[in-house]
Amino acid sequence: MESTAHLRHVRMSPRKLSMVAALIRGKPVEAALNILKFTPRAAAAPLAKLVKSAVANATDKSKGQVDVDTLYVKTISVDQGPTQRRYMPRAMGRATPIHKKSSHVHVVLAEAKK
Repeated sequence: MESTAHLRHVRMSPRKLSMVAALIRGKPVEAALNILKFTPRAAAAPLAKLVKSAVANATDKSKGQVDVDTLYVKTISVDQGPTQRRYMPRAMGRATPIHKKSSHVHVVLAEAKK
């Protein structure tokens, strides 16, 4: 059985999120949450919340029949979301563009074969 969770419009660049997402791809859920707990990057907190949400989705979808200890991160993908375009004033009356990027994260959890 598979369960999914999506995190959309995260105000963080996809590059920063995908570096942390690569650490937990293919890992069991318990190990993935431990890795995210001790990862000193800002992207670890929203990804940990997303994995916990996917676990809750799995237990709700199966009406409590799924064994949480057998779940692992089957796929986790980070896509680019909409970019906010802003301008910052600079010297001599000029303005330079500032691009505030956002991301969409999708995670799929599956049960490991016994």
